[in-house]
Amino acid sequence: MTEGEKIIKINIEEEMKSAYIDYSMSVIVSRALPDVRDGMKPVHRRVLFGMSELGVASNKPYKKSARIVGEVLGKFHPHGDSSVYFAMVRMAQDWSLRYPLVDGQGNFGSVDGDSPAAMRYTEARLNRLAEEMLVDIEKNTVDFQLNFDDTIKEPTVLPTRIPNLLVNGASGIAVGMATNMPPHNLKDTIEATIAYINNNDIEIEELIDIIKAPDFPTGGTIYGYQGVKDAYNTGKGRVVMRAKSDIETDSNGREKIIINEIPYLVNKAELIMKIADLVNEKKIEGISNVNDESDRNGMRIVIDLKRDAIANVVLNHLYKNTALQSSFGVNNIALVNGRPQLLNLKGLIQAFVEHRHDVVTRRTQYLLDQAEKRAHILEGLIIASDNIDEVIKIIRAAQTPDEARENLINRFELTDIQARAIVEMRLRQLTGLEQDKLRAEYEELMKEIAHLKEILENFEMRMDIIKEELEEVSAKFGDDRRTDIVYSSEEFNPEDFYADDEMIITISHLGYIKRTPLAEFKTQNRGGVGSKGSTTRDEDFIEYIYPASMHNTMMFFTKKGRCFWLKVYEIPEGTKASKGRAIQNLLNIDPDDKVKAFIKVKKLNDEEYVNSHYIIMGTKKGIVKKSLLKDYSRPRVNGVNAITIKENDELLQARLTSGTTEILMASRSGRAIRFNETQVRCIGRTGAGVRGITLGSEHDEVVGMICVKDIEAEDVLVVSEKGFGKRSKTEEYRVTNRGGKGVKAMKISDKTGELITIKNVTDDNDLMIINRSGIAIRLSVADMRVTGRATQGVRLINLSKKQDEIASVAKVNSEELEEDKLEEGEDIEGETPTIESSENEETNE
Repeated sequence: MTEGEKIIKINIEEEMKSAYIDYSMSVIVSRALPDVRDGMKPVHRRVLFGMSELGVASNKPYKKSARIVGEVLGKFHPHGDSSVYFAMVRMAQDWSLRYPLVDGQGNFGSVDGDSPAAMRYTEARLNRLAEEMLVDIEKNTVDFQLNFDDTIKEPTVLPTRIPNLLVNGASGIAVGMATNMPPHNLKDTIEATIAYINNNDIEIEELIDIIKAPDFPTGGTIYGYQGVKDAYNTGKGRVVMRAKSDIETDSNGREKIIINEIPYLVNKAELIMKIADLVNEKKIEGISNVNDESDRNGMRIVIDLKRDAIANVVLNHLYKNTALQSSFGVNNIALVNGRPQLLNLKGLIQAFVEHRHDVVTRRTQYLLDQAEKRAHILEGLIIASDNIDEVIKIIRAAQTPDEARENLINRFELTDIQARAIVEMRLRQLTGLEQDKLRAEYEELMKEIAHLKEILENFEMRMDIIKEELEEVSAKFGDDRRTDIVYSSEEFNPEDFYADDEMIITISHLGYIKRTPLAEFKTQNRGGVGSKGSTTRDEDFIEYIYPASMHNTMMFFTKKGRCFWLKVYEIPEGTKASKGRAIQNLLNIDPDDKVKAFIKVKKLNDEEYVNSHYIIMGTKKGIVKKSLLKDYSRPRVNGVNAITIKENDELLQARLTSGTTEILMASRSGRAIRFNETQVRCIGRTGAGVRGITLGSEHDEVVGMICVKDIEAEDVLVVSEKGFGKRSKTEEYRVTNRGGKGVKAMKISDKTGELITIKNVTDDNDLMIINRSGIAIRLSVADMRVTGRATQGVRLINLSKKQDEIASVAKVNSEELEEDKLEEGEDIEGETPTIESSENEETNE
């Protein structure tokens, strides 16, 4: 340590705190956050001012970007050249700014994320709109400050005529805070600003009616409105953006999804790559190819679909899994009087209007000062012209110009400024015409001075000037909105767009579903609603038929215990002859999951209905669960957990009941248990349920569960895997307590094989039996006699191969009965037993 120096001990914690606060304030104020008045960060402001000083106006030739960057760097912005260049580039990109401020020539990047060319290759000049931000800057409208080396002055804010912060938005990350402000339509913003000027007490809701929502440069659709309202009311909100798409059909009948506009700030190339990756990973089904056919005429992303894919379903998967649906987190933080502040819509407009008022006032004062200076000189010139001979004589007699000025001041009581102007008069101003011009100019100036003074004294006049200038800008640069608004279910119920028409829902054995208007069955030869009227695969057939209206809801339960919903109008419509669409493609279910049960309900929003009906679920391991329908009355796109399924178990069946049905569960070992559903207590949606039947061994499992509503009318049918079946009265199965081992439902032997199903049937039903070898047979239940519970049953089907077994048994309606009833002239719309699957009669309570 040298002589005279000393070490001062300081607390490092305090020093770091102080230094970091200084740094953070520098970042907040001088780099990352925009000023609420002109919506500019320092770098953008310096670029525009530097271009203005360089003379690259919109009507002048382009100048090299490197020349502009050098001007800004050398005079105003002591940072890296890339920070200046990329700031200028962004202001030239019409996909980044709603209203670009720089007119660029050359490669300024692309929406695919391509980098701009180097600054030595590109050229730029000011845009006409940017000139509106700089207009009147020379008229003392804003404060100036010294630049970084105290040699030149630069503006602290621009005297903008455009509400730039709202119109172009801003984004930036400071220290401890960030800003993210969306762009808006110029015409709407100016209209809202004028509405605020007309009524300072205007409510935000009234401003929202005018400005509606953000307007993004890339177009797209704002999906849902609550986030927009939150942003405008509080300054924070989440705006959901979706791509705009059309669905086209090519000459081969295949559908294509055409994406015309993508959400703001989404990289198109990365979006296409993401879609391709999802297709390759088989996370999205139904897409065969993705092409980018964009050109200079606009964006066009073509997504080719497979033949059996549903365009809307694929599109929904794309919205969920890709940036085709993105969100814009609004955070309106801007500098107000040098301090960061969170602002709502009214606060942003108010700050701009106050800035414009300040600019107009200062401009008027400047013009008044200039007019008064000129008037003062003109007064002297007029005095001189009135006494021209004497003035000439005084000037000729003087030895020097200073002596002449002194003599004129003493003779005519002039000021030094006036005397100097007289001495510097040109001889041509001595003509009579010029003297008349002086008087005319003076009179005009006096009128202008009176007008300017009136403006300064009258607040309303200043506000009228602001409005006129805003309307002029709107007329010059205003355009239509690019971003559409879809008011989601928060505002409109989708049911409002569908008439509550009667439909027939058909579900095939292999899981294909469709809805067909009831009127089609009445007009096409009245031939019944059974499988005869539908085209299916050879091994498929219609298993479930439900009459429903468009506003009804179908509930789907999967083997993993998930519950999904589809409104009837969301089920694809098909003709009577079409096979329908795979349920798997309509729901967001896992690839390894499978729909096992269906329930139709009429009104999920009816409190009395959902509180008086129950859902009974049964699993392969003998668990039974009972829950109120109300617990499942709030549909979610991704479904909910209907029952907690334990390891090695899966959901087998779900039934809608009124609370008093008899439950029967049967196991592979040939035993069945019957108990009243009142024995199963009602539990919540996430519960796992209670034991319904105790299985004989760990290899045993439940093969089916039925809920019998009418004991006298419905019989119990059990079928074994070797083709034996037995129909017994429900009373044959005595009522026991829940959780027991049950009673014998069929004598199981090597000849019969194990039990594979249990059904509740009537004479009106048929059985569809499918073997593992693919052979199908249809039997009438009416042809099966009712026998005792302990018997072996009768052979339902002869198996041609020893290894062959029954794969599945389904209950369908009797076609003969349907035809008989229709021939008798019964109106299918009035009574529905002929088109209703008896297995789900309880669904039509």
